[in-house]
Amino acid sequence: MCLEYALQFAYILLVNSTGQHVMYDLRIALFERIQQQSLSFFDRTPVGRLMTRVTGDIEVLNELFSEGVTLIFGSIFLFIGILAILVWLSLPLTLTALSILPFIALVSRYFRIWSREGFRAVRTRIAKLNSFLQENVTGLQTVQAFVREERNLEKFKQLNWDHYEANMQTIAAYAVFFPVVEIISTLGIGLVLWAGAYQVFAGAVTLGTLVAFIEYLFKFFQPIRELSAQYGTLQSAMAASERIFKLLDEPIAIADPPAPHSVRQAKGQIEFEHVWFEYNPGEPVLKDISFMISPGERVAFVGATGSGKSTVMSLLSRFYDVQKGSIRVDGDDVRNWAQSNLRRNIGIVLQDVFLFSGSVLDNITLGNPQIQRSDVDRVIQELGIQSVIDRLPKGYFTELGEKGRVLSVGERQLISFARALAHDPSILVLDEATSSIDTETERIIQRALLRFTEGRTSLIVAHRLSTIQNCNRIIVMSHGHIAESGTHEELLSKRGIYYRLYELQYKNQESVV
Repeated sequence: MCLEYALQFAYILLVNSTGQHVMYDLRIALFERIQQQSLSFFDRTPVGRLMTRVTGDIEVLNELFSEGVTLIFGSIFLFIGILAILVWLSLPLTLTALSILPFIALVSRYFRIWSREGFRAVRTRIAKLNSFLQENVTGLQTVQAFVREERNLEKFKQLNWDHYEANMQTIAAYAVFFPVVEIISTLGIGLVLWAGAYQVFAGAVTLGTLVAFIEYLFKFFQPIRELSAQYGTLQSAMAASERIFKLLDEPIAIADPPAPHSVRQAKGQIEFEHVWFEYNPGEPVLKDISFMISPGERVAFVGATGSGKSTVMSLLSRFYDVQKGSIRVDGDDVRNWAQSNLRRNIGIVLQDVFLFSGSVLDNITLGNPQIQRSDVDRVIQELGIQSVIDRLPKGYFTELGEKGRVLSVGERQLISFARALAHDPSILVLDEATSSIDTETERIIQRALLRFTEGRTSLIVAHRLSTIQNCNRIIVMSHGHIAESGTHEELLSKRGIYYRLYELQYKNQESVV
């Protein structure tokens, strides 16, 4: 008995630990695959659906491994063992009992088709629920500001009802399947009783053998019932695994070359040559863009919303690949660089700042061991934002919460400046970086940036033309083209698009020369 308990313990431990290792490896593989995807993948894939695959779908598989596998393997071994005993007792009666298995297999096949579609729908609709929930919780301020609570509740009810209906489809399938298996099993026992009685009267088997056979036959159908009970779990796990492996099989749109560019520190020369790019097929955002930026040059990009300025910045970091043309850094196509090496050389400050849960210091260094505390102190001092750090309860070690909500929008942007500059990039990209900063702080930042951008290639996207007048060159974009290029004074003298933009901003403040 002690040996039996020990074997049972070892079996359960082995099966469950194996299952947990599989779940662990799957989560790691999924997270790694998600991080390898380009931004175009996330443009078309809601975050909530990805969360469902990494958590919910994995948990469905975990349920199969933690409970289902133990029962399934136990039932299979029990089935084989009892089958051997039945064959030993009476081969003719065993063949009679086995004659019902094709009918069970046929019923199982129809159940599999019926229930698999239902379980697929369940996983898809729970993903839609999660996406909707994640989006609305994140944008709750906008929801409340525009009084959309009732509309959102109605939409959530509909999504929830769709999920309910999908679940009911699987429940209905199982409600039909299990009783049908029971009926077939009962008919099988009745068939064996009839055949056994005939053989007893014929003297082929003894009554004792028939009684023993019937007793084992009841045990024979028990694992079939248990397998039937686990069939729904198995189908649910199969539907979840389809979604998991679909994500694992998702092709990597932007991959490193086999032999990437080996230079670690870029000089900062940038060249766009006849670049065409589109987010959606047939809708080009950039049309035959060409320009060159020398190392250490400060170049600003201006233009109306949607003219392609931010797209240029995204393409430089290879968040997307161009459809035509080439982008070169230090004379080498960005597609020949390892993405990690290329992006280490580019510091980015965006209009929409993203801060992680963690301390201020964590958000500046992002875990880079090469950035010392002294480097952070120097950047903060030179940016002139020490007062922002001093106002926080624990200074650098203040926990910012999700998305840095402890800070104001302007303070988040200042932390983003410090983060970019602390990494000491060869190329600095400022995409509407001062849009959320007050005028006084902007002046401080501008003075600091003049020092930081000295000798550092800088690309600046700005709507406030006052922030770019000291740039070596200004590129004016319009409808995906480069419309004008030159210094501030040269562009004003042309009296073109830049002149009109400048006049619109300053007509109430000063007269245009």
